[in-house]
Amino acid sequence: MRFCNIVFDLDGTLIDSARLTGVIIDQMLDKRGVDMRASRDLIRKMDAIGGEAMIAAVLGPHSINPAAEIEEFRALHRTTNVPAELPFPGVREALGELSASGIGLAICSNKPQFLCDKILGDLGLAQHFTAIIGSSPDRARKPAPECAQLAVAALRGSSRDTLYCGDSVIDIGTARAAGLMATLVRWGYGTADALKIEPRTPVLESMFALSEALEGHGQLCFPGG
Repeated sequence: MRFCNIVFDLDGTLIDSARLTGVIIDQMLDKRGVDMRASRDLIRKMDAIGGEAMIAAVLGPHSINPAAEIEEFRALHRTTNVPAELPFPGVREALGELSASGIGLAICSNKPQFLCDKILGDLGLAQHFTAIIGSSPDRARKPAPECAQLAVAALRGSSRDTLYCGDSVIDIGTARAAGLMATLVRWGYGTADALKIEPRTPVLESMFALSEALEGHGQLCFPGG
């Protein structure tokens, strides 16, 4: 199948966000006088769920009010430096090649909009995306299709020419709800679990697979599902 656009999930797909999340939750634990580090493995496991459920699970017995704690987490996130090495291997290079070739790129994430903007801006990657669609109070979270539909509309694309790339069963559900073909990334946080449920979903072995699929003229050829 040939595609002119790609809608990407962010956390666990393009960036190893658990590393940064762990640093911030470590700060929260330190403020509470707790001598422990946040489990990065648990953060990765809870990433697709996010929000209050994630913060409560990672703080464990030190969580008292998840609604307040997620707001504390997001406030700290606003002022925490984003490490330049946060993108997964090959992400910077592949995004540059894809955008330079004319492929339309967008982000569809359950991460709050301001954090999507901050992280991609700090990493110098925002320039590659026509649209960065994060979560906000006025739109439903994935797997509802609204986020993906907004991204496709911003790209002036359609369900026929837009590929959805993510790392979880939530991403597969989002793509299906929006009428898009889905692919998973081999290194993704939730890929193994998603493949147990949707074993026929195509899997990218590396970001360079997208670069290699470029055909020029703003198209890439990707095996159909």
